[in-house]
Amino acid sequence: MTRLPAVAASRSLGLVDDAVSIDPEAVTERRQLDDESWVDVTRGWLRRADDVYAALVDAVPWRQGRVFRYERYLDEPRMGSWYSRDTPYPHPALTAAHRAIQHQYRVTFGGVGLAFYRDGRDSVAPHRDTDLRYCENTVIAILTLGARRPWLLQPRGGRDRFDEGPAAGTIDLSPAAGDLLVMGGRAQTDWLHAVPKVPSLKPLGRISAQWRWTSKTGRPESQPGYSAPRQFSRPRSR
Repeated sequence: MTRLPAVAASRSLGLVDDAVSIDPEAVTERRQLDDESWVDVTRGWLRRADDVYAALVDAVPWRQGRVFRYERYLDEPRMGSWYSRDTPYPHPALTAAHRAIQHQYRVTFGGVGLAFYRDGRDSVAPHRDTDLRYCENTVIAILTLGARRPWLLQPRGGRDRFDEGPAAGTIDLSPAAGDLLVMGGRAQTDWLHAVPKVPSLKPLGRISAQWRWTSKTGRPESQPGYSAPRQFSRPRSR
């Protein structure tokens, strides 16, 4: 794991007023996943993250998504909402985060997606963000608000389901409230990520704010995105 220079990695992310709670002293550490994929981890990047979480739980018009899986529609085990960059964000901390991350990574985001994991039963299965279509050079930023939960990365080519047990190469970053994760390079081509279920009686509400960018270069994805219908394989005609 590499600690990035303080000015490049941390202070440039804190160019906004302290009132919006970004910590200019937070240090970013880069973890090289392979030769062409990486993830930056900045612990405690957003101050008073629990206050932001509480405000968003009440203010955001959360929607229940549905996906078609093997001949039937299912409710997604999490809630979601999307804000275009041309619309007001539901909290000034998200606006400041959007600008700061763009400044640091020199990309432009189209908006912010919010995912609300209401308790330990909510989750998202192992996946890549193939709906971006061009995944060979991307920047995916994820800001965690609320409870600390497992957040797993695993190289493609192994088992597809993390809940079968830890496989070789699985990484658990377990971001806490206010932590910022940024995946880059070929991470959406060669790695899977997931938020598994957590059996617990404790309140485990978590919101992730997600900003995504693709260079739109390289070979387009042929596999369907996470929300695309899944169907049983049909027997081939002879």
